[in-house]
Amino acid sequence: MSVPKLRFPEFLDAGEWEEKKLEDIATIKAGTTPSRANSEFYANGSIPWVKTTDLNNSYIYTTQEKVTPLAKVKLNPIGSVLVAMYGGFNQIGRTGYLKIPAATNQAISVLNVKKDILTSAYLLIWLNAKIDYWKKLAISSRKDANITGSDVADFPIAFPSLIEQQKIADCLSFLSDRITAETQKLNTLKAHKKGLMQQLLPAEGETLPKLRFPEFINAGEWEKGTIENLAITTMGNAFKSSDFVENGLQLVRMGNLYQGELQLNRTPVYLPTIFTEEHSNFLVKPLDLLMSMTGTVGKKDYGFIVQVPKNCKPLLLNQRVMKIEPKKNCIKEFLLQMLKNDSLLNKLYSSAGGTKQANLSAQQLKDLNITFPQQSEQQKIADCLTSIDEAITAQTQKIAALKLHKKGLMQQLFPSVEDVRG
Repeated sequence: MSVPKLRFPEFLDAGEWEEKKLEDIATIKAGTTPSRANSEFYANGSIPWVKTTDLNNSYIYTTQEKVTPLAKVKLNPIGSVLVAMYGGFNQIGRTGYLKIPAATNQAISVLNVKKDILTSAYLLIWLNAKIDYWKKLAISSRKDANITGSDVADFPIAFPSLIEQQKIADCLSFLSDRITAETQKLNTLKAHKKGLMQQLLPAEGETLPKLRFPEFINAGEWEKGTIENLAITTMGNAFKSSDFVENGLQLVRMGNLYQGELQLNRTPVYLPTIFTEEHSNFLVKPLDLLMSMTGTVGKKDYGFIVQVPKNCKPLLLNQRVMKIEPKKNCIKEFLLQMLKNDSLLNKLYSSAGGTKQANLSAQQLKDLNITFPQQSEQQKIADCLTSIDEAITAQTQKIAALKLHKKGLMQQLFPSVEDVRG
């Protein structure tokens, strides 16, 4: 029998939890995928049909696709708990809780609990707490990562009384709602900044922004030019892996500019400190601007501009990563904000070469047409947008802290899967 590390005071003497397999506490079935060859199954559909990409580890109120009655799918009731069995490694183990009657495809297991011993809300958070176990199971013994209906049926679960289940669910749901609310605030901040950038920077082909600070209303049109008028670029060096050492100067590689952030903890490699002198042209200092120059054709997974944190140690610049330094007529923070602008990024993406791997050159960046104001107005714009960036960073950190707190709480409120015999 199981007992969690952390328990609410009123349940300290409530005894051990029961241990079962999912097949003992719920009915389990899978859905179907109507033939794509028959358009009548999908055209103007009205029946919600859940795919693994609809699963959000929370409540499901709508679906990306709907099917027609001709598809003859079976509807699952509100309160059904869904688990992804396959559909890509990142999808495996993702869950959902139906808030609407809906059908599912065959990649999803549908669980309906025995309500006299378990609540659907508790089952959902138990499954969410054990996502790492699902993934470990998926890759343990198969060529293609997935879980089967038998894996779902045999999956162990430990649970207390219905009253204690509800207490746990209420606690974690409160945190989930808080995270959702804070995430909405974050999205609002990002949308506000995007809209402000569209107002503060001239549209393509124009030399005046729609919104201007009062002191610059009569300052005239912005100057036309290219990125080369404002910045100096340095492409990284092809350092040899034979020179890598255990400790030294970290090398900034493409993989460190991940999803628009500088993540130096992703597969770090180092070069001898003496390279500071030998390769001074490729030295990266705090507050430098870096851009990723290679990605995937058709995907916007490159062209990211990041600023090195001010407390960062010196780094070295690897090939396919570019350092961008402002000239004397340009404020660095203004250059940073300009290079984050969606319209400029879209021009970059359209100029990339390659068939599968998209490659940008320094010249392609330098040749981009832009408009820019005098430095005093650059500074004002940069200060405004930077203040929003700081608010976005603070909000992001707040959400990360809440998620970490929730994860730690879940580990305390539930026994581990390994401790549950099922």
